[in-house]
Amino acid sequence: MGWMADETGLEKRTANYVPLTPLSHLRRAAKVYAGLEALVYGTKRYTYADYYTRVSQLASALHQRGITPGEVVATLIPNLPAQAEAHFGVPACGAVLNTINTRLDVNTVAYIFDHGEAKIVLVDTQFLEVAEAAKSACDGDGPEIIEVADTQAGFPPSGRYPEYEAFLAGGDPNFNWIMPEDEWESLALNYTSGTTGKPKGVVYHHRGAYLMTMGTVISWRMQLHPKLLAIVPLFHCNGWNHSWMLPALGGTVICCRDVTPEAIYSAIAEEGVTHFGGAPIVLNMIVNAPDAARKPFDHTIEVFTAGAPPAPATLAAIEKLGFNVTQVYGLTETYGHVTESLWDADWDGLPDDKKASIKARQGVAMPMMEDITVRDENHQQVPMDAATQGEIAICGNSVMKGYYKNPKATEEAFAGGYFHSGDIAVQHPDTHIQIADRAKDIIISGGENVSSVEVEGVLMSHPDVSLCAVVAKPDDKWGEVPCAFVELKPGKSPEAKDLIAFARERLAGFKTPKMVVFQELPKTSTGKIQKFELRTLAKSL
Repeated sequence: MGWMADETGLEKRTANYVPLTPLSHLRRAAKVYAGLEALVYGTKRYTYADYYTRVSQLASALHQRGITPGEVVATLIPNLPAQAEAHFGVPACGAVLNTINTRLDVNTVAYIFDHGEAKIVLVDTQFLEVAEAAKSACDGDGPEIIEVADTQAGFPPSGRYPEYEAFLAGGDPNFNWIMPEDEWESLALNYTSGTTGKPKGVVYHHRGAYLMTMGTVISWRMQLHPKLLAIVPLFHCNGWNHSWMLPALGGTVICCRDVTPEAIYSAIAEEGVTHFGGAPIVLNMIVNAPDAARKPFDHTIEVFTAGAPPAPATLAAIEKLGFNVTQVYGLTETYGHVTESLWDADWDGLPDDKKASIKARQGVAMPMMEDITVRDENHQQVPMDAATQGEIAICGNSVMKGYYKNPKATEEAFAGGYFHSGDIAVQHPDTHIQIADRAKDIIISGGENVSSVEVEGVLMSHPDVSLCAVVAKPDDKWGEVPCAFVELKPGKSPEAKDLIAFARERLAGFKTPKMVVFQELPKTSTGKIQKFELRTLAKSL
């Protein structure tokens, strides 16, 4: 099919077929943008020539340490130059990059160390204790620790481990990168937030990441030499693949360790930031910034926002400050954003609140995707009437290979020929998708997924708790926070603060309930807890 009558001699050759990989962007940038700034963090400023050299040294140092193609190298690092360098340096030695969420608890990090079988982990000094405790809790030896110190932020080297800069210095700046022979080779391993029990390992391939970098440029209307403020954590879908994309444009990544209004406004005013991505919590932070944090600027900032749908009021307020917000949607399993909310010029004259509500929709498939739609339980298209609910179904090149060491979950996720998002939505007549609810009761707090099942499991382990249900409570700062409804055992009377403290000892801070309500839980005739009633109640608290 699709072949001409005689294609003798028309086979693939090294001259006309090269496996797609985002690594090629930096190799090209080192030649054509050698003197331009690639990475900025405080007083540290690296050109593309510097960036390429440091990445080569990292790849070489890992190779010298015995890392072989296909093995996993992990990181526990905020948005620092070392984290961006790892995005190229780890795969440049043929290894698979596993960026771990710095907000996770020790047990979850230990599980990821074990499951992913990381041989080495690069760890920021601030997170050494977590890494050490997780390594101790591993079934095996756990990964070797390389420490990444950040003296600018007040985290000098501990002296307990090889330090990153010295590790790099031992690497060969002329190391010959190990490029993929097949674009389906694994590039990165990212763990979900564990919506039902243990987190699942999502495997990315080079092809999907490369096409994500190309599609994003189109959807974000990017031109040469953008300046991207790295707000989206690089451990979250690899920062939506933005660090892999920037070298294609000769752009600058401005690293942001701690996301604050001061840091955002300073980067815009002083570094000329043109683009950033962030959860709605970041938009709220900008809108509600104190006057002392604000700095004047005279250009429009292009913003991608995703996570919990932003409130129309937030969108309306931030646009007046000089930010053009595009709502996008995606999952860990789709390398980050794969839909965009497109704008029609016919809507320009609408009232601000109406425009904001249109912009709050999750949108249509981005250019690198094949089809994203809403389908019913029989894998059939739902009516595009903005009312009929179904599940967001996704098909395209920027969809994961599957779940690592979990073929059963992979088959379930791909049933019917599309990836099942687990998100419930409606579809408008103009084909735009809009999330109506979340399957499995996922809570999205500050852009991070929180499993209600996991939180409930912890609370149910408290000796005074008989039954509990955890749902999302709207929150001005975080978008959503966990709210627990609890039935106590007879004769028991702990206070809300006692259960919150109990949970905090066992969960990451963002997973810990911010409110506990003691009451009988609403149930169906078969005893199933009616969470929709609790969600309604949580909104009124």
